[in-house]
Amino acid sequence: MSLPAHLALRLLIVTLLCLSGAVVWTVRETRTGLREEAAVSADRITAQLSRQPGLGSVGPVALPLSEPQAEPTVLMILPGICTEIRLGAETPRRLCGDWDGLGTAPAWITGALAAGASGEPVIREIVYRGRRLGSVAAWPDPAAAAGRAWRQMHFASGLALSLAGTTALLGWLSAARLVAPASRIVHGLDGCDAGRSPPPLPRFRAVEFDRIATAFNALAERLTRAESERMALMRRLVQVQEEERQSLARDLHDAFGQCLAAAGALAAAIEAGAPEDRDDLRADAAGIETVIGAMRESLRGALTQLALPDLSGTGLGEGLRGLVSDLQGRLRTGPSLHLDVTGDLTGLSAQAAASLYRIAQELLTNALRHGQPSRIFLRLRRSDAGERPVMLIVDDDGGGEAASIVGGAGRGLPGIRARLAVLGGDLSLTGNGNGIRACATVPIRC
Repeated sequence: MSLPAHLALRLLIVTLLCLSGAVVWTVRETRTGLREEAAVSADRITAQLSRQPGLGSVGPVALPLSEPQAEPTVLMILPGICTEIRLGAETPRRLCGDWDGLGTAPAWITGALAAGASGEPVIREIVYRGRRLGSVAAWPDPAAAAGRAWRQMHFASGLALSLAGTTALLGWLSAARLVAPASRIVHGLDGCDAGRSPPPLPRFRAVEFDRIATAFNALAERLTRAESERMALMRRLVQVQEEERQSLARDLHDAFGQCLAAAGALAAAIEAGAPEDRDDLRADAAGIETVIGAMRESLRGALTQLALPDLSGTGLGEGLRGLVSDLQGRLRTGPSLHLDVTGDLTGLSAQAAASLYRIAQELLTNALRHGQPSRIFLRLRRSDAGERPVMLIVDDDGGGEAASIVGGAGRGLPGIRARLAVLGGDLSLTGNGNGIRACATVPIRC
């Protein structure tokens, strides 16, 4: 739940609690008010009867029952109050104040007020010149009292609910405006997580959010500098790695290759100059030549892995064709390698071309090493529309699972990802139904 909604819900809960308290207060005040009105009604009737002409001298017994006494007395009774008048030996008379019957209350309101009004009625003595002539008892009519309380609660509830809705809406709008900068801060944090350089956050009116924005901008600046330094370091690392490979290839070719050539020549001389009766010597010399031939073949494979062809002259496509042809020649028996190059590859930087060549070399080696494929397809594509990214795809049918290769402890995939990170690209490994598909994508800015 969002903060504005959470605040609005809390305000609504507080208002409902206040409404409950208002209902309880209304019921209590209605009870107290009806008790007071009963006392007022009893006082009024007592005062009226005490001032009636002839009541004190003739006595209540002489009063004719048919004499019209009810109407003036009823006028003294407040609405919702019932009274009982006792005068001497007369039959007690019960009178109730007029009640319009509006706002009939539910049964639970009537029951609550009836429970509170079930106490002793208010009793007043009718006294004339020190002589007690009778009494007046008054009490609230439960139905009328409940109707009055229900009307009051209707008014209080409507007012409280209106205030609750208005308060919740205004609170939500105010809170939504107040916490609006949080979405911009979260968006900036997501940009940092994605490896991009997020734009600086503006100043905010709220001091707390402004402090967060200031800290975020400082952090983003440090992350940008760190990312720039990391990319420069990775570019330098790739460059040093390539330089080391070239240096090692030259050393192997110049030193180790010459030694093998000299050893081969010496073995051939021994074989040729051996006496006729020394077949064993000629056999040993031939064996040495065979070993030297195997070593030359291994050296040629190592130089192929280490040396980088002149891609600036032949182009990346021709360099990959030479790589596939050399691998196919050294395999002799095994899977067939296929190459498909589409799109215009001109405009690639030397660094991008060299990295793509090394990535293709490593992916082909992984396909041969981690499975038993019968066919391997190497595809290099560049679209003619949009941003024209370069895609390098290697498909094999040697089975295996991409997850096991990703979680492996080899150094090939980390090296590929390092090269792609320098170029701003990425690598994906998925299954293709029969084996594994590796796809390296490099953007146009390379």
